Amino acid sequence: MASKAALVNGDQRPAPNKVAPVKRQGPNAEPNLVDKAVGVWKEFTRFLSDVRGEMRKVVTPSRKEVEATTTVVIVAVFIFGLFFFVVDSIFAFGLDRLLKRLGGL
Repeated sequence: MASKAALVNGDQRPAPNKVAPVKRQGPNAEPNLVDKAVGVWKEFTRFLSDVRGEMRKVVTPSRKEVEATTTVVIVAVFIFGLFFFVVDSIFAFGLDRLLKRLGGL
């Protein structure tokens, strides 16, 4: 944005140190393309090294741990299945009684 003094004088250039300088591209834009490609490559290699570092932190569980957690999951599935069967039976019985009292089935 131009300052008041610049506008009064008819100068449309921005005031110094107010706006970042604009990088002008010459007729040959390849250096910018190469710089971008190198930057992307560096980001990609940094990403891969980060992945490698994180993969070193991964610990494979032992067979005993896998058996224990599998047992817990199977028992939990049966308990929840029994719970939902009982709750569903109670609701079905209650709905059946309600419909019979209202003159339905």
